Amino acid sequence: MNQIAQQVADRLTARQTKVVFAESCTAGLVAASLASIPGISQWLCGSVVTYRESMKIAWLGVSPADLQRFSAVSQTVTDQMADGVLRRTEDADIAAAVTGHLGPNAPPQLDGAVFVSIARRAADGTLAVQSTRHQIEATGRIDRQREAVDCVFSELLNALADADD
Repeated sequence: MNQIAQQVADRLTARQTKVVFAESCTAGLVAASLASIPGISQWLCGSVVTYRESMKIAWLGVSPADLQRFSAVSQTVTDQMADGVLRRTEDADIAAAVTGHLGPNAPPQLDGAVFVSIARRAADGTLAVQSTRHQIEATGRIDRQREAVDCVFSELLNALADADD
């Protein structure tokens, strides 16, 4: 069992917080990793895997103009993914989105780059989104996906810790 996934599950339980994911480069591995924790169904709403740009537009409301301008691997698009999945999942309190270039054939400046965005629903219904860029160090594709999952969980833990502030 993944230790950081257990920490996320424990934090969600302690905060009574429901989460939803929008995944691209991890192709569902974030949700699958969290779903390995017994009892998580109380806090895990689901995950939307939007590997293709057309799915990001159709399922999450990502702007086609922003996809063209910034690319799918960008802070702007990842922010829209987190915002879109949280808006579409009314019973979720927080969302995490991830996209990145895990190779092969990634542009050199984006090889191993992963963007993670966290969206939170405030009491008044507004959404706040924060994002981070990570540089994956692993070299194999599966190892890169696993490292990206850990990045998502790390950012989610930080966001859930900030909920006390």
